[in-house]
Amino acid sequence: MSLTICNVHFTQQPERIVWFSSPLAKLLKLSGRKSVNVKLGRDTVPATVRLIKRKGNHVYMSAGLRRSVRIPKTGNVYVANDDNDEIQLGPLIGVLTDGVRSASAPFGDRTGFVRELLRLGEKKAYFFAFTPRDINWQQETVHAWFLDGGGGWVRRVVPLPDVVYNRLTSRRAETTMPITSLRERFLKKRIPFFNWSFFNKSDVYKLLDNDVEALRHLPESVNNPSAERIRELLEKHQFLYYKPTAGSLGIGIYRLTYHPRRGYFVRYRRNGGNVLLRFSNFASLMKMLRARHGSGLSSYVVQQGIRLVEIDNCPIDFRFHMHKDGRNQWVVAGIGAKKAGRGSVTTHIKNGGSLMTPEQALSRTFGDRAETVLKEAKDVAVKLSESIERNYPHTLGELGLDIGIDRDGAVWMFEANAKPGRSIFKHPALKEQGKASLEFILDHCMYLSKFRRRDEA
Repeated sequence: MSLTICNVHFTQQPERIVWFSSPLAKLLKLSGRKSVNVKLGRDTVPATVRLIKRKGNHVYMSAGLRRSVRIPKTGNVYVANDDNDEIQLGPLIGVLTDGVRSASAPFGDRTGFVRELLRLGEKKAYFFAFTPRDINWQQETVHAWFLDGGGGWVRRVVPLPDVVYNRLTSRRAETTMPITSLRERFLKKRIPFFNWSFFNKSDVYKLLDNDVEALRHLPESVNNPSAERIRELLEKHQFLYYKPTAGSLGIGIYRLTYHPRRGYFVRYRRNGGNVLLRFSNFASLMKMLRARHGSGLSSYVVQQGIRLVEIDNCPIDFRFHMHKDGRNQWVVAGIGAKKAGRGSVTTHIKNGGSLMTPEQALSRTFGDRAETVLKEAKDVAVKLSESIERNYPHTLGELGLDIGIDRDGAVWMFEANAKPGRSIFKHPALKEQGKASLEFILDHCMYLSKFRRRDEA
């Protein structure tokens, strides 16, 4: 495939004409041709070819051609051709999201992230954002949101994209029939769609149930355990985490601890504060949990507790933000070390936790071994991402892994998130990693769009 960046311009002619600068026509092997098919997304339109004497790689689109093929705007974009009969502009990449809409924030609190991503990508491709309501399946078009030159928003109708990056924010909405149908329709049209949906906590453990390499790094976990099973695991491991399979932000999580001589202890969060209760017998503990959740406990999972490294007697875990890159390889984009608040069940910042760099955390816990421990954790994170992808039926391009490191330096994965939040990148020392994360998203979209040279395939 011949692939190069070109500068697209618009003219006022009503006919379907495309002008190529002489160097670009030579590169695309169009010299002497009278016509060519111009493609954007899934739309292909025939056009008359003309040459223009100008240095550099320039394409001029007549008004008639621009309307027919729905070219959204001028500026730099890739142009590709597999043969002499067709040239394709793009890629055309859509970020699927939603939110409570306003004039300045069409995607609610997700707008800032979407704007940042589109601004970074607009020099490489036609990046736009859209909601499920913006798709016209009959005409196979999207009423897309593009950035204008001043950082505001402009709407354009474009063909269905070459790739969809899914950042829908609601777990509940993703399980509805309209969103399930939307995903299936993109799949039927062979349009790459990542990431497919949120994971539940139990999903990843089921995926990796027979993956020997991954199982070494997974705490023992049981979905919807019986009371007797919880008692057995408590006696075996001394402490457990008991959490909702579809939960997030640490909501509804309990830390259960067993001391043979002192009884059973439960830590959890209530009304913005940390609670610690002691029970003399196991039956009383279960009675309290049933009183608080009733039948809701059927959607809980119990997980072996790991004695994590600590700072100031507060445990630390790590969020590894993982991406597929432009060569389809898993890479570590960023790592945040999260120190639990005193008495907190989890390390979530909203529950009193604090954020630091992994180097800061590990140097205080492992000293001279910190660099070696971090490298091992990165290697494990890549292997775990590969294992999840290997066992998952849909396209993955991004993962958030909640990783723990115990006092011996062993690496454990507690959870995997298919649509990880980006709060770790708010740390001043992680801002560059946040930008790198966006670059990986763009590069992987380019990979999935097939806008790559043969030597990159």
